[in-house]
Amino acid sequence: MTAIPADRRRVRLQNLAAVTCAAGAGVHAALVPDHFGESAALGIAFVVSTVLLAVAALAIRPPRHRWPVPVAVAVLLAGTALAYLLSRTSGIPWLITDPEEVDPLGVTISAVEVVGAFAALLSLPTRHRKARP
Repeated sequence: MTAIPADRRRVRLQNLAAVTCAAGAGVHAALVPDHFGESAALGIAFVVSTVLLAVAALAIRPPRHRWPVPVAVAVLLAGTALAYLLSRTSGIPWLITDPEEVDPLGVTISAVEVVGAFAALLSLPTRHRKARP
């Protein structure tokens, strides 16, 4: 088996991160009405998340090889997954005062977002990653 060239590997990882962002945007968009029913602040948070994830899906698409974009996408995806975790364990100040129940969709999309965050970071050109000791 031959190794995948670095540029092709980066493109595949960026595509994976882009699809992850698009999926996250779709899920969050679908949940906007329900969350507006809970509170305006939570509904607005879901709208903002939807927009940011959609923009990130477009921004990371190849041939983007500049390092700030994958890092920003990774932070966004990890932060979105972290927000889900907090909403289920301790709540989120000003948005969710009491922890909510764990749901299969939330767990699944959060796991996908974590994978997408790693894909975004791994898509960085080698010279932008820190050397291993």
